[in-house]
Amino acid sequence: MEGPRPPTERELPQVLEFLNHNLRPQAQWSIATEYPTALNPQNIGNIRIITDQGKVISHAVLKPLIIKTPMAIFKVAAIGSVLTDNNHRNQGLSRKILDACLDEAKKQDCDIAMLWTNLYDFYRKLDFELAGYENSIVFENEFSAPAQNLKFIKGTQISAEAIQKLYSQHTVGSVRTTEDIRKFLSIPQTVAYTAWDANGNLAAYAIEGKGADLTGYVHEWGGTVSKLLALFSWIRKEKKQSFTVIIPHHSLNLLTAVKAIPGVVHNEGYLGMIKIVNEDQVLNKVKKAARAVGISDLILEKKSGNYVVGAGNQTVEFADQKDLARLIFGPLPEIPQFNEETIKKIERVLPLPLWIWGWDSI
Repeated sequence: MEGPRPPTERELPQVLEFLNHNLRPQAQWSIATEYPTALNPQNIGNIRIITDQGKVISHAVLKPLIIKTPMAIFKVAAIGSVLTDNNHRNQGLSRKILDACLDEAKKQDCDIAMLWTNLYDFYRKLDFELAGYENSIVFENEFSAPAQNLKFIKGTQISAEAIQKLYSQHTVGSVRTTEDIRKFLSIPQTVAYTAWDANGNLAAYAIEGKGADLTGYVHEWGGTVSKLLALFSWIRKEKKQSFTVIIPHHSLNLLTAVKAIPGVVHNEGYLGMIKIVNEDQVLNKVKKAARAVGISDLILEKKSGNYVVGAGNQTVEFADQKDLARLIFGPLPEIPQFNEETIKKIERVLPLPLWIWGWDSI
């Protein structure tokens, strides 16, 4: 066996064939078109494979993302397409290839790694933990929204620059180029719904589906609350069936508005599985965020292998790094030892807002 290692450009078609055969056997498109910024020659240095006699038998890919938030800027290693050939299972190959991805994430100075999976026990052995917040709003019934004098269109023939203009208004999200958005709009099974004002300007957009994933889910959107409500109302009428919108925890105005609509179903879940890759760097960013809101005595440090958390003279210790991910990105654990003043200080800073939009997930 050889690897884990990056594939050569000559091997890339074989890598994609391996993924298509095992992950998209019924699809009429290549998985590379679903992840155009990850499974491509430009990102080949972040792909890891293990080969046996020249045949790909295990694979994973990471895509570094720069995530801007009002509190800090994070470099996130998004990891996906983790796969080992059926005939080579139970040999520790997936563990080896994930370790290789995490080593690369450290070399590239990533703060955290994130992946999306239901194999929680396996990834917890690598110190990943379910953390962060995700809100799913299911629009079961048709509903009315205040008229906004908008024209609604379904179709992906949209200016990437127009999408980028609205996307850039999000306070939390990855740094993207218009070329990234142009590639995303060409992903198979993508449905775009847009609202245009009387002057022909894009007022709101909503993106549903992403290849074989996120069918029936609006995972990307942009625009003001009133324009989005009008667009969601039109989508429900257009589809003639329920659909789900995924909303960040920090989008309070939109969450409040949609939860007030009769008949909607609200589900709260986790953003994904998160692992702290660069502990010192992440802890320093949290403390810097605390100072920015006037809290100078927040304690968050590593001491004798444990993590010390608190403020002033009140501290507790966590032994498990997985607890650190939930502490920083939520949901916050209950700490009965803390008094009300200490809890209020911590809650002014934590959890830090973090969000990975659907197009960025791999």
